[in-house]
Amino acid sequence: MNARVIERFKFAAAHSVAIEGRVEEVHGHTFRLEVAVEGSLRNGYVIDFLQLRAIVEEIIKKLDHINLNKLFENPTTENVALWIAERIREKLPEGVVLQRLTLWEGDENGVEFNF
Repeated sequence: MNARVIERFKFAAAHSVAIEGRVEEVHGHTFRLEVAVEGSLRNGYVIDFLQLRAIVEEIIKKLDHINLNKLFENPTTENVALWIAERIREKLPEGVVLQRLTLWEGDENGVEFNF
């Protein structure tokens, strides 16, 4: 039987996105991140919440309180979410897979990827 483990996170960052050739002014957001991983129950759990939290926090600390344009050519919410997802997938233990990642840019705009 498979189960999903879900954790939520927050970080703050600034960015300036290019949309259809127009570059926005630099502005900031509080990003909210939700990560769902899936795997078989082993000894009653999929992954320890603390282990998943440590994996994700190590990744998002590289984004917290920076201008995302220093890391990304065009730091759209989609590009940032995919960057986070790639790194999470590299660090998950065997048998645990990233199932879903949702990144909210503020309270109203977000992107969700299902893997």
